[in-house]
Amino acid sequence: MAEFGFNEHHQNEVINYMRFARAKRLLRLKTIESCFQDLKDSRLVEETFTVDEVAEILDGLQVVVRGEVETELINTAHTNVLLLRQLFSQAEKFYLKLQTDVSELENRELLEQVAEFEKAEFKSTSKKTNQEASKPKLAPLNEGGISELLNKEIARLQEENEKLKSRLRTLETQAMNALDEKSKVEKALKDLQKAQGEQESPCSKDISSLEDTMAALQADFQKSLSDSTASQKQLQDNLIAAKHDLLRVQEQLSLAEKELEKKFQQTAAYRNMKEILTKKNEQIKDLRKRLQKYESED
Repeated sequence: MAEFGFNEHHQNEVINYMRFARAKRLLRLKTIESCFQDLKDSRLVEETFTVDEVAEILDGLQVVVRGEVETELINTAHTNVLLLRQLFSQAEKFYLKLQTDVSELENRELLEQVAEFEKAEFKSTSKKTNQEASKPKLAPLNEGGISELLNKEIARLQEENEKLKSRLRTLETQAMNALDEKSKVEKALKDLQKAQGEQESPCSKDISSLEDTMAALQADFQKSLSDSTASQKQLQDNLIAAKHDLLRVQEQLSLAEKELEKKFQQTAAYRNMKEILTKKNEQIKDLRKRLQKYESED
């Protein structure tokens, strides 16, 4: 599988899926074999059968085997859809758009490579089969380029946002403590003024200093709150800009592919091939007309 360009992690994932598919295939083959065995045990109890009886037996066997094969094919298709769902869901978390080429599914050369890999992988029966790793967390399919830079920027902004939130919580705690101190001082001042009348309190300077400190804390708190709001807005703007850059790059790649295909269609080799196919189609049509003519005469 190394010739397909897979890394070690993805190769292990492919091996796990092939093991799953192989187990399902062997189970279905055993089921089909049991259908034939059941037929032998239940119907083939006489020495001779008429043509109608043999046809009836084969028709019944055909229905059973057809149902088993159809069930397995449907289940395989649905299983592949669930596998694609996992990959697409993982890609959408990183704003990726995966594409599939259905024509590659019938590539005989690639199919033979897969068959050779499966034969080599499951040839030795002495391999350890009892080692079953825990279900891994899905990892991103693309760790390079724009996605990697986007992930790093998101991580950095999230860390900075956490620091600002921690500082904001600290300032809130300090502000609440200052408010409690101010309430206690005001209460003590009122009690002292009530006892001494209109006489100036000796603690007035301390109270004034405490009020200045409280005002400074409030100003610092408001400034930190504004910085936190601005940082969050910057984080959102950076994420939106990164998404737009990623979509723009993908659109440029799509346009480049279309332009390349258009240039290929304009080449002499493509035109020659198209002319050859056109001539072949006309020859086939002519041969069909002649064949129909001969068949009508017969």
